[in-house]
Amino acid sequence: MIKAVLFDMDGVLYDSMPSHVRAWNETMSSLGVNASEEDFYMFEGRTGHSTIDILFNRTFGHGATQEEKKRIYEQKAKRFIELESADPKPMPGAFEVLKKVYAMGLQRVIVTGSGQASLFDKLDLHFPGMFDKNKMVTAYDVQYGKPHPEPYLMGLEKSGVMPDEAVVVENAPLGVMSAVAAGIFTIAVNTGPLKDRILKDAGANIIFSSMTELANNIERCFTRPLR
Repeated sequence: MIKAVLFDMDGVLYDSMPSHVRAWNETMSSLGVNASEEDFYMFEGRTGHSTIDILFNRTFGHGATQEEKKRIYEQKAKRFIELESADPKPMPGAFEVLKKVYAMGLQRVIVTGSGQASLFDKLDLHFPGMFDKNKMVTAYDVQYGKPHPEPYLMGLEKSGVMPDEAVVVENAPLGVMSAVAAGIFTIAVNTGPLKDRILKDAGANIIFSSMTELANNIERCFTRPLR
């Protein structure tokens, strides 16, 4: 019996990835770091510090210092807030999925590599009554980000369920790899520019083209749970 659904946030609940990608690209370009927009879609799910280290190693041949990582991530976060200043956009179909999951009596847990407080603060506004802040895993909670299984293992722990009692909804290949490594059935929603093949190769069990398509097919994805 499925008892919990673990949701990624960016690209699943919020249509925020274009702003994240632009903020990352502008920030790293200003530091002379070579990166493409596709890089940041592929890196999605990693902690910010991990992303910075990878790009520094690739460009300069060494990682960033803790001080550099803190400063660079703050610069990126500030730019993201500027780009999303009007209001973050909930992903079309996300609330419909959540309402159906709620009606099925399933726990809703967020597992994100983000540390973007500006989005966390909007969850109750855009998805009222859907999330408990004690059942969230963010970049601040983990030592290892996605694709390591730690984030989703922590999500299981917070929801008090076993891997075969949960389903993950993800949009990023590293997030899919993290969930699969944790032993959880994983639904991918391809809301970005990457090809379905990349999500399939990462281990996704099912792929939908949008959260709306998932909402329209959710009954066949989940076994009816115990309340």
